[in-house]
Amino acid sequence: MQPTRRDFLAPATWRRAAVLTSTVGALALATSLPAAAINSYNAAPAPERTEVGALIAVWDNDADPTTPDRVDWICSGTMIDADTFLTAAHCTGGWTESEDPDFSVSLDEDVQGALDAAAVAHPADPDAVAAAAGVGGTAHTHPAYPGDSSDSKDIAVVELPAEDVAARWSFTPATLPTAGLFDALGPRGLDAADWSVAGYGTQEGTTGANGHPGGGVRLQAPLTFSALNATWLRLGMIEAQGSGGACYGDSGGPNFALVDGERVLAGTTITGDVPCYATNVAYRLDTPVAREFLAPFVALP
Repeated sequence: MQPTRRDFLAPATWRRAAVLTSTVGALALATSLPAAAINSYNAAPAPERTEVGALIAVWDNDADPTTPDRVDWICSGTMIDADTFLTAAHCTGGWTESEDPDFSVSLDEDVQGALDAAAVAHPADPDAVAAAAGVGGTAHTHPAYPGDSSDSKDIAVVELPAEDVAARWSFTPATLPTAGLFDALGPRGLDAADWSVAGYGTQEGTTGANGHPGGGVRLQAPLTFSALNATWLRLGMIEAQGSGGACYGDSGGPNFALVDGERVLAGTTITGDVPCYATNVAYRLDTPVAREFLAPFVALP
């Protein structure tokens, strides 16, 4: 499995080794480039994608209970009903016992700006910063994550108080696919669909002290269909073909397909090539495993 599109802000122990040791240093962006998300080409602001949000975590950064915890946005995700935020299991699970994060969700278009403003208003109080920027919830990670080579079970939700979310943001929940939709469409139908990805992630994979440039603002980009298997949707993000794509921090975020005029949340961003240039790999949401996990939290189509 390739490195996940996971958080680029978390402690080094949380970063995938392939990201830190990859040979993409020659592709590093100059620091003069503007901050952006998704990746550095064919992306556009996504103010209309109000169902797309960011996952915020508060965790123990240094295993010292006498020092303030750390707060950052770490992944992307999507509201799939009034109180359920869908994201990736590698965002909510796998933390050490000492880190033990609390999670919040923000549907702000600029979550980094919201966190920065909250940090000024609430210095050295990460819990207050998280509460100002987002709404706290309870994470449910697939119990079989990380699964195996045939199915990673890389899916999670955060349950939120619907009234608190509605008091802060207006959105229409994403539409989930029907069972087996993409098998039924077949290659011709999948090729004909319009594909897009959204999230808060970085411009591209780079090495160095600052990890990955940009991020924290919701953007979207077009994709093309590449391949389908039992678990994954593989979507092309080649610049020369007019596509963009996801990068680090976009984990858990939506990959949409426009099918018969309806925008369907086809899968969640999980992984891809290290420099974020070629392929976005999304966890399918029309499979029996995904639907069985989601059934207790949302009404399935």
